[in-house]
Amino acid sequence: MTPQELVVRMLPPFGGWLALAALALPGGSPLRGAAVVLFLAAGPGAAMVRVCAPALGARPAEGPVERRDPDFARHSDLLERLMLVLFMSIGAVMLVATVLIASHTFSAQRVLLTLTLLTTLAAFCPPLRASPQPRTTPSTPKGSAQ
Repeated sequence: MTPQELVVRMLPPFGGWLALAALALPGGSPLRGAAVVLFLAAGPGAAMVRVCAPALGARPAEGPVERRDPDFARHSDLLERLMLVLFMSIGAVMLVATVLIASHTFSAQRVLLTLTLLTTLAAFCPPLRASPQPRTTPSTPKGSAQ
């Protein structure tokens, strides 16, 4: 692992720890709100998508038959990952908040701390391996003898 890969891998957990540190700022501080919202919107999802990245990139995007954009696959993959980061982060926030509400221990600090710990754990996970391409066998017409 190169130092650049390590830095990219540790950005989401660092954002979480930074958001936790921002809780020490006054309640109406825009910097506090920006740090927390930015982490909650992208941090957990970025760590989870990084773990799944090889599996996501195993099959290229299929564009329309008539291609006008030569970079369709690259743009499509980028948009897919951005949407996954956002929606997985929102899902993680909702799941953690629901569990804490159900256990009668809900607080914003606990949600942020739990998500930061889960993001840190996901940053240390190795990436998933991509599954091999499925083999395509030539189909024979029904009723033929082979």
